[in-house]
Amino acid sequence: MWRGIYRALVLVGMLCSSAWAGDCPAWSPERLQAEITALDDQLGRWDEAYYRLGNSPIDDELYDSLLQQLQDWRRCVGAVEEDTRPLPAGKVPHPVAHTGLRKLRNSRAVEQWMQGRHDLWVQPKVDGVAVTLVYRQGVLVNAISRGDGQKGENWLEKVKAIPAIPNVLPEVTANLVLQGELFLMVNDHHQQTQGGINARSKVAGMLMRNPRTAQLEQLGLFVWAWPDGPPTMAERLQQLAAMGFTLPQQYSQPVATLAEVEQWRAAWYSGPLPFVTDGVVIHQGQEPRGRYWQAKPNDWAAAWKYTPVQQVARVTDVEFAIGRTGKIAVMLRLDPVRMDDKWIRRVNVGSLALWQKWDIVPGDHIAISLMGHGIPHLKQVVWREVARTTPIAPKPEDYHVLSCFTLQPRCRQQFLARLVWLSSANGLNINGLNKAGWQVLVDQGLVNNLLDWLELTPEQLSAVPSLGAKRAQALYRQFRQARRQPFERWPIALGVPISPLQSATLQNWSQLQQMTLAQWQELAGMGEQKARKVQEFLQYPAFLALVQTLRQHHISGFDAVPDRAEPLGDAFAN
Repeated sequence: MWRGIYRALVLVGMLCSSAWAGDCPAWSPERLQAEITALDDQLGRWDEAYYRLGNSPIDDELYDSLLQQLQDWRRCVGAVEEDTRPLPAGKVPHPVAHTGLRKLRNSRAVEQWMQGRHDLWVQPKVDGVAVTLVYRQGVLVNAISRGDGQKGENWLEKVKAIPAIPNVLPEVTANLVLQGELFLMVNDHHQQTQGGINARSKVAGMLMRNPRTAQLEQLGLFVWAWPDGPPTMAERLQQLAAMGFTLPQQYSQPVATLAEVEQWRAAWYSGPLPFVTDGVVIHQGQEPRGRYWQAKPNDWAAAWKYTPVQQVARVTDVEFAIGRTGKIAVMLRLDPVRMDDKWIRRVNVGSLALWQKWDIVPGDHIAISLMGHGIPHLKQVVWREVARTTPIAPKPEDYHVLSCFTLQPRCRQQFLARLVWLSSANGLNINGLNKAGWQVLVDQGLVNNLLDWLELTPEQLSAVPSLGAKRAQALYRQFRQARRQPFERWPIALGVPISPLQSATLQNWSQLQQMTLAQWQELAGMGEQKARKVQEFLQYPAFLALVQTLRQHHISGFDAVPDRAEPLGDAFAN
């Protein structure tokens, strides 16, 4: 029933934290209400599966993120009191109410919360399902699910089947109430690399199945509260360990500074633990009497959660990038989300076909995770807003390896990509000329096909406002030097689909023209299909026009006339 109490308390916890990160969307009131209703209904369907069937169609951390989104939107319409959906509270009253935890968003909030407080302890925030245990004269007589914090379900028979929980406390004669977390026992779990493994839902599923299952033997208990127990934390931990509840003493540390909290938080995040966690909890050693506890965030404990391994991000835009060979790649722009130590604002989808399969549009909420080297990875679409508009995508048939040798309508991206390739180390190695530099020349109307730069004069480059005299001089020198590149580099620079090894065997343009299909196939790594593509490329009119330009400029290998270019830099001689 963890989700039930979480739904009821998350907004209060949010308002008690140091800051609220959400912004209200610029929607009409009708649109906002429609989105709230739709998301609320979806969460309700997931709740039904969770509460009634004991399974979860969505990972816990993704559910939590969408629930936070719902509460953010509700705040925008002034609904700041509580969730309006009735919770499955159960019928058995808790002898002491289950309180909630205020959530501290960052280290600054933690430091502020710690100010003026003494006798503080930090524990791992075990990720499982909350429960109340009631012992009378040492005998377990009741086990109650958290429910709404005041009433829950009777779990006694199922809890008795958990070996980690003693049914009898031999040395205890008094009555006592314990609150804690039923968790999935795991060996050497590393939260940083393994994530939450959906442990909370697995535990809930085991507890909600009827009849009870042998899987209950996989559960453990972490006691995090002993209402009306010994007055100090140290005494409570010692006596709990004596009764057989050893984990709290093993994983509780006294702290006095933020640095100490950060130290243990980092250690438990990266080190091996016998349970899944989603943060740490900071407790004050002294607590009020149990009769004062209420089903809302308390004043004597607070949680500092880890950044989830995966997070929900809202898509704000879909961008299409067209490469030099005409391939279309899709990138999603996102409302920024923080993962580890970085802000994620974009994620790559891949090909146009894959994007169409995903059917992702602005307003969709997606799950992202970090792969190797911190690269964001799209995992799934978790929620689609009611109002959806599909962006107009480029037509694949308009872009291919033989398109956009010149600047034409709809050709800007591929044309620029061709220019960038031409000036790269793979092409003519024109140092200091990147995509931004080509954009300047294109925007000034100086470059409209792949070889217009051959005709640029020093005066034209110097007149470009953003270049300046020195940069223009350096660029002109690079252009002059590029003219002298050996023939073997030019076909590759212009996009002919051959490798440097294959191009190294070629002497001049006449040789390329005369090579038969069989001769192309004799080159290393050249099959029949690729050879046909090369021949098609070499015969394409737009490419032949470029060859003619190279002949006119007497580029080596394209014309028998030697290069008559003036010495490098003469045009800028003082």
